[in-house]
Amino acid sequence: MRAFIIFIGLALACSFAGVAAPTQSNGARAADTSNVREIDLEGLKKLIQRDPKDTRPLLINFWATWCDQCREEFPDLVKIDADYRAKGLNFVAVSLDEIGDVKTKVEPFLKEMKARMSVVLLNVKDAEPAIHTVDPNWQGDMPATFLYDKDGKVVFKHFGRINPDELRGAIDKLVSGKE
Repeated sequence: MRAFIIFIGLALACSFAGVAAPTQSNGARAADTSNVREIDLEGLKKLIQRDPKDTRPLLINFWATWCDQCREEFPDLVKIDADYRAKGLNFVAVSLDEIGDVKTKVEPFLKEMKARMSVVLLNVKDAEPAIHTVDPNWQGDMPATFLYDKDGKVVFKHFGRINPDELRGAIDKLVSGKE
């Protein structure tokens, strides 16, 4: 498991090397992509901390195109996004691909999947602080899925490929007001 975290850290460090993009006030970096916005650790923290005025449930999935389980579960996530978007679900997919792969791998994959959720690319030098920001008990396994209620509390988390029915059950409780 530790080797996997080191691998992610090295992949992200390699993607960060030589790419200097201006940081915006919201912690996101201006990326040279049309559909995928780049964020740093501060951007990730802001994503998770939630705006108190935003009462929608927040679903965050960490994935990468080089992760077979991530690619296998993505069609289920696209369907969940389509089914719950109008019911108020806010869904953000966080890619851990290299920045150089956004145009050649990430965006073509998203297009093939007909994905409509927000997608960001996490670009950090060291993955460890990002992993612990999301969940101190998370070891960096992917895919990883977290569902937050309106107060920012994690009400569902899963490491590895999700069971769509279990995730739908957790989302149903939030969108129907039965928390």
